[in-house]
Amino acid sequence: MTLEANARETLERWHRMVAAGDLSQVASLCAPEAVFRSPVAHTPYRGAELVAAFLQQAVQTSSDFRYHRTFTDGESSVVLEFGAKVGDKEIKGIDMIRFDEAGRIVDFEVMVRPASGLQALGAEMARRMAPILAAKP
Repeated sequence: MTLEANARETLERWHRMVAAGDLSQVASLCAPEAVFRSPVAHTPYRGAELVAAFLQQAVQTSSDFRYHRTFTDGESSVVLEFGAKVGDKEIKGIDMIRFDEAGRIVDFEVMVRPASGLQALGAEMARRMAPILAAKP
């Protein structure tokens, strides 16, 4: 199955940004009401700018990031399996992304294993996101 055309175009742009290591324009891929669901936080983060901030910091937090496989529902959702390193910890995980009819990201959820890698990722993301979250009204 393949994604709907608008979602497929957004996903292709996402892959290009990740490959370049430059997510400075990632907010343009998100709907204004987009939601980010962190693997370490209970409460989702809402709004395109905040989703973009999390994704930008995540790219900077990990090294050797690579996607391995893609799964889709054939319409508006995709699951991307990835591997990366956070410090000396290797992690595996998935990005679950849902798109609206215009192809914009409306929901981005991350799951990571093993626990030691998740803890390292959570600690580094908390350090990086603290000043960004403190500056939000």
